[in-house]
Amino acid sequence: MTTHALIDRFDRQIDYVRLSVTDRCDFRCVYCMAEDMTFLPRNQILSLEQLFDVGKAFVDLGVKKIRLTGGEPLVRNNVLSLVERLGALDGLKELHLTTNGAQLDKYAPALKAAGLTGVNISIDSLNEERFRQLTRTGDLTKVLRGIDAAIDAGFSRIKLNAVILKGRNDDEVLDLVDFARRKGVDISFIEEMPLGLIDEHSRALSFCSSDQLREIIETRYPLSNSHESTGGPSDYYRMVDSPIRVGFISPHSHNFCHLCNRVRVTVEGRLLLCLGNEHSVDLKEVLDQHPGDAERLQQTIRGAMAIKPERHYFELNDDEPQIVRFMNMTGG
Repeated sequence: MTTHALIDRFDRQIDYVRLSVTDRCDFRCVYCMAEDMTFLPRNQILSLEQLFDVGKAFVDLGVKKIRLTGGEPLVRNNVLSLVERLGALDGLKELHLTTNGAQLDKYAPALKAAGLTGVNISIDSLNEERFRQLTRTGDLTKVLRGIDAAIDAGFSRIKLNAVILKGRNDDEVLDLVDFARRKGVDISFIEEMPLGLIDEHSRALSFCSSDQLREIIETRYPLSNSHESTGGPSDYYRMVDSPIRVGFISPHSHNFCHLCNRVRVTVEGRLLLCLGNEHSVDLKEVLDQHPGDAERLQQTIRGAMAIKPERHYFELNDDEPQIVRFMNMTGG
């Protein structure tokens, strides 16, 4: 633990930051955003230089892991230069990326060379038509090529992420596990999070709990809890006949807030202290008014730990969501 470690009021050390580099995306996934989205104008988002300054400030405060998120981070112009600068920071042990995979066939080797150590790739269906329905604009073939490109590039960690919706893709859970086993990569199943107002489906009716998914998987593959952690929210399980891990991210059914070691920075510079609350601090104001003042930026970040809440409270209903920002605005 460093002298300047970030500790919140509940004695949780913050050593993991999710840094959003864009709110834009080439997909329109039904659980993430509306079909017709309005994105932030350029003058309201952090520059690549400011994003680096934020990342460096967190590393100087003891953060060991940064995950670049979006939207889709690979649609941000010149994002490779940011990866290269962050990847060279002393003290940063892991630099990961969350992506829809559609650009990885072009960028995977360059990302690896720039210092990226791990990648999470979203894939919710292996059926081309259904994949298009869930993503609205996505091409499954490009994502599959991207997964292969990431494997070929040799990242130290590759994980697939799948959001399962009842009646939409819950019949593919075993297929997705089999796919991960064939590829030799981990997979996590994520409960849908109630962020942003959507009208494409009812979140209450489509909700599929991690316990339900485990029951489905165990009809073919008995699971044993590995009690492993990668610093994120996944609860990992092992299968006796495969080296991969199956993870479950359960913000509804198995609240993991007591172990929270994370904060998020949105692309407009809001330091979000919790995924499921609006507690935040404006870092862009500090960066704009005091460019180059690393100490002031660090002081602002340290001060923000005092408002990190103990937990979130996600409710499943058909009313207005508790959090009106969409997932692409939140940062992955």
